[in-house]
Amino acid sequence: MQNLAQRRVALKAALEAGLVVAPGVFDGISARVADRMGFCALYMTGYGVVASALGLPDAGIATYTEMAERARMIAGVTHTPLIADADTGYGGLLNVQYTVRGYETAGVCAIQIEDQEFPKKCGHMLGRRVVPVEDMVAKLRVAVDARSDPNFLIIARTDARTTLGLDEALRRAEAYARAGADMLFVESPESVEEMERIGRAFDLPLVANMVEGGRTPILSAPELERIGYRLAIHPGLGFLAATAAMEKVFAGLKERRSSIEPAAPLYDFQAMSRLMGFDEVSAFDRKYRDG
Repeated sequence: MQNLAQRRVALKAALEAGLVVAPGVFDGISARVADRMGFCALYMTGYGVVASALGLPDAGIATYTEMAERARMIAGVTHTPLIADADTGYGGLLNVQYTVRGYETAGVCAIQIEDQEFPKKCGHMLGRRVVPVEDMVAKLRVAVDARSDPNFLIIARTDARTTLGLDEALRRAEAYARAGADMLFVESPESVEEMERIGRAFDLPLVANMVEGGRTPILSAPELERIGYRLAIHPGLGFLAATAAMEKVFAGLKERRSSIEPAAPLYDFQAMSRLMGFDEVSAFDRKYRDG
């Protein structure tokens, strides 16, 4: 089992070797399921965390404390390197310093910070506004200086494309690279041609946000790697699948007033108990209660 320092080194090595595909995790169940699959990284999605924890939209409502605690929980029940959404850094420069140190202490391997105004919005929604580029550059300089482990990666995201156009998004990404970001995330390009232009513009590792039903085309792993991406996050795949399945089985329960022959496949209950660690609980009881 790798310790935290080893996980961070392993993530960097995987990104250097080729495209890393990271599923979106948002709670303990999704994290435990994904952790068993052999991915090189997991991605803590802000949209999914806010939806699952609060039942609300990802619109700047969740606080630093809520997000950092969710990151700590996910990192604590998994062994796969965790990349975590940290929104805008939750405030000004001092907040960014506190956020980076808090996420690093929580067990995260890479943190994503974006240049939206507060309150932020999901990156595939319209109406997003960004702060002056100088403000984001200052945040990134703070973030780089705040980390204690140089292998803790700083991902700089710009949301300028949707409102201000791709040229401005590329200009900002270049400034963020000069500020010391380890990876660049130009959010929501709207065509393969735009994605290819982003790939040609930078030598730093790039993030592709594969949101099923979002504004960016969903491409295969070989296509993304050809363009120049090194990290493909799929933040919505898990919660979209889970919500579709729950809607089906709950509708069937309402209609038939029984769970006989559910409308979607169910995870085996005994396997679920093993997944959540009940075997370890039983072993603990045998050792300390029955021994």
